[in-house]
Amino acid sequence: MKPLRSILALVAVLGLAGLALAQDAKPVTVSGKLTCAKCELHEAGMKDCQNVLVTEQGGKTVNYYVMKNDVAKQFGHACKGSKEATVTGTVSQKDGKTWITATKMEPKGEATKS
Repeated sequence: MKPLRSILALVAVLGLAGLALAQDAKPVTVSGKLTCAKCELHEAGMKDCQNVLVTEQGGKTVNYYVMKNDVAKQFGHACKGSKEATVTGTVSQKDGKTWITATKMEPKGEATKS
């Protein structure tokens, strides 16, 4: 019984530490082309539409997968086309992808159809 308590206590401490680190994440602002990972980029394994902000950084293409939240929902989905956009939010890594949890999204220029 004692080892179980120790394990539960350790899990609780690690969970609180992870929450504290997530709250310390500084917001970033990135601009690029907002498009759909499934419909436009035809990414393997994508079963559902997913907004992704495609950017150029240091001569390399970086994709920021936009977490689905109220801010992203209000901005709208870029399916079967793309929109120039600026996204402000916190960045995290999950499943080998770079994700951004938007706190603000703004359009840049006119939407384009591919």
